[in-house]
Amino acid sequence: MGEELHSSWNEVVSGYCPKSKTDKWITPPEVYDPLNNEFNFNYDPCPIDWKDGDLDGLSSDWGTRVFCNPPYSQTAKWIKKCSEESQKGKTIVLLINAITDTKAFHEYIYNKAEVRFIKGRIKFINPENKTKRNPNVKGSMIVIFR
Repeated sequence: MGEELHSSWNEVVSGYCPKSKTDKWITPPEVYDPLNNEFNFNYDPCPIDWKDGDLDGLSSDWGTRVFCNPPYSQTAKWIKKCSEESQKGKTIVLLINAITDTKAFHEYIYNKAEVRFIKGRIKFINPENKTKRNPNVKGSMIVIFR
């Protein structure tokens, strides 16, 4: 899309929110802590301090009780990986946008995992400035693979 067309599209489409420049957002403690209390997580395949050269969560083996807030630019790959890891007898708790019309949702989540919809929008923490929070542009859901 050309810049001029993109700019005019923003003006025409009500409620349009531009894509984030980063996939790194910290799950706020009011979301993470109750889940950790319930599941006692022992692995995070998408740590906020991940950098090039670190172990790749999409190709590595995971722990047994996993919390996954994946890069939203590759959600379908992470949904598939969560499903695969759960087939090994692991409990996987996945935090993603509440988008239910995708192929990945229907292939790996619908009628195969527990879904908990979150009321309101999560305000994720900016890792560069932990005092700043940005509300997600979409609703969120917790998907539990057991």
